[in-house]
Amino acid sequence: MLKLYYAPATCALASHIALAEAGAPYTTEKVDFKTNQQNSPEYLKINPKGRVPTLVTDRGILTETPAMLAYIAQTFPQAKLAPLDDAFEFAKLQAFNSYLCSTVHVAHAHKMRGARWAADETSFADMKKMVPKTMGACFSLIERDMLRGPWVMGEGYTVGDAYLYTLTLWLDGDGVDIATLPKVKAHRERMEQRPAVQKVLAEQKV
Repeated sequence: MLKLYYAPATCALASHIALAEAGAPYTTEKVDFKTNQQNSPEYLKINPKGRVPTLVTDRGILTETPAMLAYIAQTFPQAKLAPLDDAFEFAKLQAFNSYLCSTVHVAHAHKMRGARWAADETSFADMKKMVPKTMGACFSLIERDMLRGPWVMGEGYTVGDAYLYTLTLWLDGDGVDIATLPKVKAHRERMEQRPAVQKVLAEQKV
């Protein structure tokens, strides 16, 4: 049995969706960011990074969304959540997920986590002002060059779709009009029709 530690409205949603899509046996535990539970001694023993998601497996603990998504896809190959039989296509999927993790997520985080990169509070405001521009640029690139078809990889649904969907939910709050991104908007709408996505969204509201 897998156990996912998550917080609502975070990137943990991607791994949660992937688990549901895979038909994996799993439980979840909500980490309360409002009470700073992610930095509690108990949670730091599980994930010393003090972040979510965290996935507890029978072989140990995994962190970082791209790694967790790859693990889920490879552990439940019957769900066909990644092109596991094609090394190049799998690498392309990993490249997409890595871009979301290392570039898009970081651009979003400048809105409310400026203290990670600067000490002067006046710098925080500058970072926040840049978020609509940087997130807009990231998603313009995804719209133009990276979203290959109805799904990230083209015709086949993958864990990359769960990850992209998760980050598109941040666009309104980041000052990016999704209507200017018709392919991304259609992808988000398509995702919200999937039973696994509806299931997970309901679970995270509890």
